[in-house]
Amino acid sequence: MTKPQPVRGTQDIIGEDARRHHHVIETARRVAGLYGAAEWATPVFELTSVFARNLGETSDVVTKEMYTFEDRSGESVTLRPEGTAGVCRALVSNGLTQTLPQKIFYQGPMFRYERPQKGRYRQFHQIGLEIIGAAEPLADAEAIACGQQILDELGVGASITLHINTLGDRDSRDAYRTALVDYLSRYESELSAESKVRLVKNPLRILDTKDANDIRLLADAPRIHDHLNPASAAFYDGLKAALSAFGIAFVENPRIVRGFDYYNHTAFEFVSTALGAQGTVLGGGRYDQLVEQMGGPPTPGVGWAAGIERLAMLLAATPATPRPVAVIPMGEAEQIAAIEILATLRRAGIAAEVAYRGNMKKRLERANRINARAAVLIGPDELARGAVTLKTLDDGAQRELPRAELLAALG
Repeated sequence: MTKPQPVRGTQDIIGEDARRHHHVIETARRVAGLYGAAEWATPVFELTSVFARNLGETSDVVTKEMYTFEDRSGESVTLRPEGTAGVCRALVSNGLTQTLPQKIFYQGPMFRYERPQKGRYRQFHQIGLEIIGAAEPLADAEAIACGQQILDELGVGASITLHINTLGDRDSRDAYRTALVDYLSRYESELSAESKVRLVKNPLRILDTKDANDIRLLADAPRIHDHLNPASAAFYDGLKAALSAFGIAFVENPRIVRGFDYYNHTAFEFVSTALGAQGTVLGGGRYDQLVEQMGGPPTPGVGWAAGIERLAMLLAATPATPRPVAVIPMGEAEQIAAIEILATLRRAGIAAEVAYRGNMKKRLERANRINARAAVLIGPDELARGAVTLKTLDDGAQRELPRAELLAALG
């Protein structure tokens, strides 16, 4: 019989991978809490309109990558390809637009049908932060600062560069779009097939092209900064000033546009050179129309998402797990005492394990395999005296002590 395999583009997260995955989530959750974020969990599937209408009908995710299907009632639903739209839907659905600002942290699986490659899967996992209800550039800077601190505390920040750009407000963006189309239309015959489509449907996405000839043509293209109205320019200046006050270094990159249509003003990416061409590990921006598109009132927002798999790959070392204590009864008569000791240790927050079978030698061998720091030995003599023998496995030292003193001895 053929051994079953995971579906292409998915993976089992086990052992060392699981420890790295968990470390990324716990670090991000803790740091986001320092910034006042509460954790939300939204469904892994939503009505298709939540994504198709709000991510942009011409975005690659909507046109090529969504897992969309009809449920048994004939309703079109989609496995979530990203987290922001679902968070904004939840904000509206739960009537939370009257209690703003809201700072939200989330984590969980996302789904996109795309070509699997290093650090990229069809079921992948993200952490994310959203600040909804704040229109000031300080909110953008604070969201970026939170992302920077998470990267720093994961030990990967030194190898990652922050790239920022502005897309301006709607008026600035429209003016820039017109100028960019005028310029690129002169070279339409030389554009890649993908950029020719984007020229008609979403010209700004051409700035994100990976095609070498397109990049060459863009060298002399108009820049968004030359088309910002005073309000947009002031917003961008405010963002840069706040980032500098936070002590965050950045590079201005006019080609940063992000992949979804809902962004305005700020767009940013934290980029690593350690992952090859797919180097963005955390990215996001401002989205001041998205909540309104969901049926809520006009509500500004800014946020980011980061791929857990990519961040886990960048960790210098696998996080260590607490070394357990092995409890070893010498025979059946000592089994109940061993169970009582296991319960006592675990309730005190000390990891403890017991081998279900085997003689003393085999149980000690297992204690070494699981990297136990100590073994608690219970034989007939210890049982009769209400005592245990505590053996430190790193140096082999052992001593007998009353059971009542075991917790203190293990620290």
